[in-house]
Amino acid sequence: MDAWVRFSAQSQARERLCRAAQYACSLLGYALQRHGASPELQKQIRQLEGHLSLGRKLLRLGNSADALESAKRTVHLSDVVLRFCITVSHLNRALYFACDNVLWAGKSGLAPRVDQEKWVQRSFRYYLFSLIMNLSRDAYEIRLLMEQESSACSRRLKGSGGGVPGGIETGGPGGPGTPGGGLPQLAVKLRLQVLLLVRVLRGHPPLLLDVVRNACDLFIPLDKLGLWRCGPGIVGLCGLVSSILSILTLICPWLRLKP
Repeated sequence: MDAWVRFSAQSQARERLCRAAQYACSLLGYALQRHGASPELQKQIRQLEGHLSLGRKLLRLGNSADALESAKRTVHLSDVVLRFCITVSHLNRALYFACDNVLWAGKSGLAPRVDQEKWVQRSFRYYLFSLIMNLSRDAYEIRLLMEQESSACSRRLKGSGGGVPGGIETGGPGGPGTPGGGLPQLAVKLRLQVLLLVRVLRGHPPLLLDVVRNACDLFIPLDKLGLWRCGPGIVGLCGLVSSILSILTLICPWLRLKP
């Protein structure tokens, strides 16, 4: 299994490049169709996209072992929420890659009797659940960081003798006792939370990149499973953006969210 993990790590960068090219072809094909390009050119782009997809499946052979090894590592995390989200995500990725291997065998002719539509649906269900776990982990980390930042701001305000803006806790204008003051107070609280969220994400680029990448990837299984039809243009654009961000985390390892 260790040999497969090392092989997977070496082929990961090539797979990400193929993924970016595949979704770029999808986006290009959509643009060509919208602008009335020749059917022959559209067919060539679709064929190239299909070849890139099959090549990616070949590069992902054995990635299930890598995902299982990652799950074995994260099952020992001390934080219960992170342990659950990350481990379940890795397990679903392992199942997704296993379905992907079956699809590769079917498309390459090794297993011609494979019901490809059934396995495609299975693989994207596992992929979707893995992304939901990733986004849940991101939301949890954001909440923790926002609580830490809020506590730090409160300590700084108390140390400097300052007050809370907008009269939220001071009973000033817009306080609970003021007629019609509930709505302005809610607006101030919402604005403070948004500013705090922006500050947290700006101060933690790996978390920001992970949120954007997972959010972009989410559109792909939603469209493939028919849960939310986005169209090939949106799928191609989101896939390309998430692929570029994935490549960026390989080039700059400090941008990868840990653990």
